[in-house]
Amino acid sequence: MFVRFLMKVQIKRIYDKASPDDGYRVLVDGIWPRGVAKRDAKIDEWRKELAPSRSLRQWYGHDQERWSEFRKAYERELAHADPEAVKTLRQITKKQTLTLLFAARSTDYNNAVILKAYLERT
Repeated sequence: MFVRFLMKVQIKRIYDKASPDDGYRVLVDGIWPRGVAKRDAKIDEWRKELAPSRSLRQWYGHDQERWSEFRKAYERELAHADPEAVKTLRQITKKQTLTLLFAARSTDYNNAVILKAYLERT
């Protein structure tokens, strides 16, 4: 019999107030968010290496018409990302909630949505 571990991963804008329910907070953007002081960010880690590449991020430009292509391209990048970085995030979910932080305005169309799904699927 196989028991599949249910991981608790959530996403949240970095501009939203931190909460004890956030657990371990990881920023997953490649550039530091505007208007957020590092001392006030309340993050446990910044995983730039799991963010979309600069060229992919610039091409996407948060254009929802490009979402499907962006998602596929970012998933390909994640498949070639540092396996230890992905493993580390998965290990966190065995102990506590993992909150992936992002700066994009859209809560539905951002890289954290894709990374969350990727972590839960692979």
